[in-house]
Amino acid sequence: INIRPVVAAIKEFFGTSQPTQFMDQNNPLSGLTHKRRLSALGPGGLSRERAGLEVRDVHPSHYGRMCPIETPEGPNIGLIGSLSVYARVNPFG
Repeated sequence: INIRPVVAAIKEFFGTSQPTQFMDQNNPLSGLTHKRRLSALGPGGLSRERAGLEVRDVHPSHYGRMCPIETPEGPNIGLIGSLSVYARVNPFG
């Protein structure tokens, strides 16, 4: 059995799809922050061009779950966020 096609498909999926990124491993804290990042972009999500201000703004249900301060500047503002300090993800969301 030749595993090269399987390895190539996995590398293509994890290397070129929008939701995946190389993890920042400068220090343990940056790695932890990278793992807690949330994105509204990608397949089945929003695009930077179509996302309006109401989508990028902080929704009242986000308080205590998503950090309202930690978001990138530029075209991704409000579309990429991170979990709050004590927030946990469970099967119900």
